[in-house]
Amino acid sequence: MTLRRAALEDMSALATLFRHVMRTSLSFLPELHTPAEDLAFFHDRLFAANEMWLAQEAGAIVGFIAFHEGFLDHLHVHPDHQGKGLGQELLARAKAANAVLELWTFQENARARSFYEARGFAAVQFTDGAANEERRPDVRYRWTAGPVGVTKDFAPRG
Repeated sequence: MTLRRAALEDMSALATLFRHVMRTSLSFLPELHTPAEDLAFFHDRLFAANEMWLAQEAGAIVGFIAFHEGFLDHLHVHPDHQGKGLGQELLARAKAANAVLELWTFQENARARSFYEARGFAAVQFTDGAANEERRPDVRYRWTAGPVGVTKDFAPRG
């Protein structure tokens, strides 16, 4: 498994992976866009606005992350590669570049919620989904890097 920075020429493969993950792991969501619309979004918007990293195994792209200052836009791993630490490795890239990260996920996405909560993210807002295009209840999470060298049981003496 190798991680590398995504390039513009990777967007077609990433859009295809995104569509596959959405249809298999998030099948409760409505299909709102065509493959061509997904590709245009990845090429014109997602790549332009985010730092993107991908994971490859035997030449095939099996996961990716897209983030910008303070916000994680996408983290998707091929279903055959989920639960093997790849998502955590990709997430580490975003955490290393940010002191605070926020993200949205769907309330129904129990696997993603558990993944983020186990890695220090806390739910800070729940909505009814009226503001997202899928119209599904979602939840906003926030992670804040702790101060270096301070443990949770540290208590200042005074």
